Amino acid sequence: MPDSVFERIPSSPPVILPLPSGTKRLQWSVMIPVYNGLAYLEQTLRSVLCQDLGPDRMQIEVVDDVSNEGDVAAIVERVGQGRVTYYRQPFNVGNVRNFETCINRAVGEYIHILHGDDYVEPGFYEAITQLFIDFPEAGAACTDWRVVNDAGQTVWANEPIGDERGILKNWHQRIAIRQYLEPPAKVVKRSTYEAIGSFYLVNCSEDWLMWNRIAAKYPVAYHPEVLAKYRNHDQNITAVSFKNRKNFLDIEKTMLYNMAQLPEHLRAASEKASRKNFAFYFANLAHRQYHANHDVEEAFIIAKDALRFQVNKHSVMLYLKLVFKVLLRYK
Repeated sequence: MPDSVFERIPSSPPVILPLPSGTKRLQWSVMIPVYNGLAYLEQTLRSVLCQDLGPDRMQIEVVDDVSNEGDVAAIVERVGQGRVTYYRQPFNVGNVRNFETCINRAVGEYIHILHGDDYVEPGFYEAITQLFIDFPEAGAACTDWRVVNDAGQTVWANEPIGDERGILKNWHQRIAIRQYLEPPAKVVKRSTYEAIGSFYLVNCSEDWLMWNRIAAKYPVAYHPEVLAKYRNHDQNITAVSFKNRKNFLDIEKTMLYNMAQLPEHLRAASEKASRKNFAFYFANLAHRQYHANHDVEEAFIIAKDALRFQVNKHSVMLYLKLVFKVLLRYK
């Protein structure tokens, strides 16, 4: 279907309809969107299957956006042994629409969109189930998480999401300012998606935008144990979207949306804090990418975007440091 007819990135939230009458409802839907990156899919599947709650409580399904680097169905069959269902899109729809398909196909009360290159640790589903039991007012729940590399080794220890188990405090303003949470750590009630709609507007920070939309309407429950792992590798969307500035443009668009949803008296200070946070991140990222790829053009694009977020002592200093590194051909 041509893009002129099909909106790959919806301009308004796609409606998520309630399940038809007579549908067999389950407690859990673990929906695994996949587009290539198949080297990681087996670990993703096994991380779910080792804590499988059984077919009467948990749906496990891979939703393939027409991967072209291998046979996804064969991996699902080999690893899942009939326990994991497989759905292939009729054509490549893009990540945002693939997540929408995941939600629409989910029959569980709790929906976990677990990207095919991420994974969860034993105890994740038990911990989230108990959160929803203890805090029924929550529209979503999460555990803490870590970023890992190809080998599953922690890349860095992110700041904890919260201080204690329970409903996150001041969450709407906090998540509006910065992205505290990656997708594998988050589970959303289907009723929440039905109320606010699916992902839209951006495709590099679509999860951050969704977490804000949820936080504006619902409490979010939190379990402090690190039970989710977000994989950082060269093929994921975030990694490939810096040079073409798509990441910067989507983050800024999301930031402005987030600020508009906050109470007016919080907006100016929150935007300043958000811009400072992303200026710091991009300024440091420029140096990491330069040393990793030795791509001068990419490094300067990222460093300049740091200044576009906010001109401050740190972003200027690191920009000048990058200039000297390039002039001295320091690798």
